Amino acid sequence: MSLVSEIDYGTPAVKSEKTVTLNIDGFDVTVPEGTSVMRASMEAGIEIPKLCATDMVDAFGSCRLCLVEIEGRRGTPSSCTTPATDGMVVHTQNDRLKKLRRGVMELYISDHPLDCLTCAANGDCELQDMAGAVGLRDVRYGYEGENHVKARQNGEENPRYMAKDESNPYFTYDPSKCIVCSRCVRACEEVQGTFALTIEGRGFESRVSPGMHEDFLSSECVSCGACVQACPTATLQEKSVIEIGQPEHSVVTTCAYCGVGCSFKAEMRGDELVRMVPYKDGKANRGHSCVKGRFAYGYASHKDRILNPMIRDNINDPWREVSWEEALTYTANKFRSIQSQYGKESIGGITSSRCTNEETFLVQKLIRAGFGNNNVDTCARVCHSPTGYGLKTTFGTSAGTQDFDSVEQTDVVILIGANPTDGHPVFASRLKKRLRAGAQLIVIDPRRIDLVRSPHIQAAAHLPLRPGSNVAVLSALAHVIVTEDLYDEAFIREKCDWSEFEDWAAFVADAKNSPEEVEKISGVPADEIRKAARIFATGGNGAIYYGLGVTEHSQGSTTVMAIANLAMATGNIGRPGVGVNPLRGQNNVQGSCDMGSFPHELPGYRHISDDGTRDIFEKLWGVKLNDEPGLRIPNMLDAAVDGTFRGIYIQGEDILQSDPDTKHVAAGLAAMECVVVHDLFLNETANYAHVFLPGSTFLEKDGTFTNAERRINRVRRVMKPKNGYADWEVTQNLAKAMGLDWNYTHPSQVMDEIAATTPSFAGVTYDLLEREGSVQWPCNEKAPLGTPVMHIDGFVRGKGKFVVTEYVATDEKTGPRFPLLLTTGRILSQYNVGAQTRRTQNSVWHEEDLLEIHPHDAEQRGIRDGDWIRLASRSGETTLRTKITDRVAPGVVYTTFHHPGTQANVITTDFTDWATNCPEYKVTAVQVSASNGPTEWQVEYDAQAELSRRILPTIDAAE
Repeated sequence: MSLVSEIDYGTPAVKSEKTVTLNIDGFDVTVPEGTSVMRASMEAGIEIPKLCATDMVDAFGSCRLCLVEIEGRRGTPSSCTTPATDGMVVHTQNDRLKKLRRGVMELYISDHPLDCLTCAANGDCELQDMAGAVGLRDVRYGYEGENHVKARQNGEENPRYMAKDESNPYFTYDPSKCIVCSRCVRACEEVQGTFALTIEGRGFESRVSPGMHEDFLSSECVSCGACVQACPTATLQEKSVIEIGQPEHSVVTTCAYCGVGCSFKAEMRGDELVRMVPYKDGKANRGHSCVKGRFAYGYASHKDRILNPMIRDNINDPWREVSWEEALTYTANKFRSIQSQYGKESIGGITSSRCTNEETFLVQKLIRAGFGNNNVDTCARVCHSPTGYGLKTTFGTSAGTQDFDSVEQTDVVILIGANPTDGHPVFASRLKKRLRAGAQLIVIDPRRIDLVRSPHIQAAAHLPLRPGSNVAVLSALAHVIVTEDLYDEAFIREKCDWSEFEDWAAFVADAKNSPEEVEKISGVPADEIRKAARIFATGGNGAIYYGLGVTEHSQGSTTVMAIANLAMATGNIGRPGVGVNPLRGQNNVQGSCDMGSFPHELPGYRHISDDGTRDIFEKLWGVKLNDEPGLRIPNMLDAAVDGTFRGIYIQGEDILQSDPDTKHVAAGLAAMECVVVHDLFLNETANYAHVFLPGSTFLEKDGTFTNAERRINRVRRVMKPKNGYADWEVTQNLAKAMGLDWNYTHPSQVMDEIAATTPSFAGVTYDLLEREGSVQWPCNEKAPLGTPVMHIDGFVRGKGKFVVTEYVATDEKTGPRFPLLLTTGRILSQYNVGAQTRRTQNSVWHEEDLLEIHPHDAEQRGIRDGDWIRLASRSGETTLRTKITDRVAPGVVYTTFHHPGTQANVITTDFTDWATNCPEYKVTAVQVSASNGPTEWQVEYDAQAELSRRILPTIDAAE
């Protein structure tokens, strides 16, 4: 094993159909027109020395190390900024160039510390490499320079010296080692799009500065790591490298956080993870990362992690550590006993959107073939189940239509109910880059998210609608498009059902759907709605990206169909730069749906009642499958309270914290006889568990994840499982304990079974993924290398289906007791219920959930910034601190749900989407008032949690 090396071509690749041929050092090389001489040279296998150039950012031409000679031209131009032209003859090495480069390098070294042997970048320092490449042997100017490298000079304090900044928990900034190449500044601007860094001072006093001479932690830096990755010296250096040393081998794998699905090189020393480095060949992230994927992997070795199976008879008893055999035998016996007493339908399971496709497939197989029922569900129930229903109804597939590269060709983006800078930050960076290049943005969100206005970006329109009025606003946009004849008639006639379009057009053209009428419902000015509709319909390629602010409503499925209607009406389907794109929340929530995790669908979104589909699985599995859909998560909990559902296997989900109406969830779990939690930590759900099966992290397993763009990415094991087994092995062992004859030896065999039974995965093999890096389903005989863009030649269902989307107001109403509307979301540094990120240093940025409240509402209640408040709804109440901000409108409050101490979901209600039971997290009527401390419920909850997490000490046999 060795480090996975990636070639740095010095400047980005150029997309051009026209090519030019030039001669470099006697070799002809043909490249796309516009390619730099530096990149052309590298493609010919000739490396020109460089320091300020890297292929992740545009050419800069400041270091003067990459000088070349070009026949017929005067001087020695920089190869990074010089475009190749046809017939050009380039010389990269001669006595003149050698002398010039050494002279440049002498100037750099004259003012740089010479502590190479003890420097953390030793062995991974481009300055060191380039000094060797140019043949530097001496420095005529001495090594003192302007002497800002030393804290003291001649016994006195050196005013030019700046101490190392160690404020960021993950990396250090040492100004004394800065060569002012500006790569970090440009990476922050061009790759990340935050513009947090600049160069301050002139000449020898020039240095990188976060913000207005702030430290990194206090600045606008979002710790994405782009600057650290770009730095050619140890100026910006991971603390993990300083502590452990340079890695000696690496493995390419996939991030286990959000649905972007970034590829990383896990760089190792032995079996210790040194750092995660974004992989440039990753087709989802293209070499970029966020703070979570880049740095927040410490949870894998956190002291809270449970590594041994545990059981107990009663949830008030302490846990007792047992062997794997005892835990699995205990579980199998309990499940069989429950089914014997209460019937086959009395147990079920929940698959994990954090586990691999293969692991999820096995859990649903265990439930269907082992439990003998279809009582299987997944976290998509509470997030993107309306996406599956809405897009399958209108387009014929339950997934987004584009790849992430598509955003580079879009002209207008509608962003509705999503905050990608916090929830999907790597995609957000790609979107921001396109917006800076001239694309227009329409934001539909109750909050003023960062993308409404941030450095060098301003949305063309922001529609700050009242929570719950999504459908009305989308109908108003459609009203303008139809009544002003802005729809794409040719596209509709060719690819959609024209009669259904006519019915839909008549519906949206009704005066009740006009912007003026909808303004009364949504609070969005009619002129702004009309403006946004015209921009989207006439602005060129139009793409719609949406998140949980669309799906987590009582009309979530209706809203998804309204989005699909809008895309079809404007002809924005079936080519790059357009489409309907759900931004999935978890790393494999798309995959968990693909794998048959819903109670009514087998893998590939085929209904359980279909005889032909069942026959495929019955023949392979050797069992008779139940043809009736099983229970959804809310139904399981209801049935538990009623006494008919008594046991559950939960892999990698924390429903007590993530699902709505926490008290009802707790009551359902408490009513069960056997709750099995299979996870990394004793999460909140484990408070009510009888069996705990320790899980494995993404670093400890092989498999695949499917991201939001349907991209199937390999997950590769980089270390052995600390708990002894990968999660797929745990599920297999449980299946064996229940009498099933499973004998998989590697997840690739599970993928082979998926391919054999699921048409959209028919062509997927591990060999294919090794060759191609990743593929997007459908991947089959018709599309052997996958399908980046869906519905090019027509919709999967045949003709696109327009659906009338009548606005129906939610039953959750504000009133005198609860006059405000609460909506919820995420924050950049934390992820989902926080089980992983709270066990990393990310908590430096977000150590508690806060309630955002508008200054007007705060003043009315006598609340100041940072005050403890009581947040109450019809379901329950909790306390947390306030953050007074005008990001939310008057009458709207907002919080996150990352910390169990807050338990924000004790506030949310049991109202759900009409089609899928997806909870209405985004609309809860609440009241906010001053508080002196935690609520009675919080005190009781904390006490019960503390009681539940006791673990009996282990006793050695010798004792």
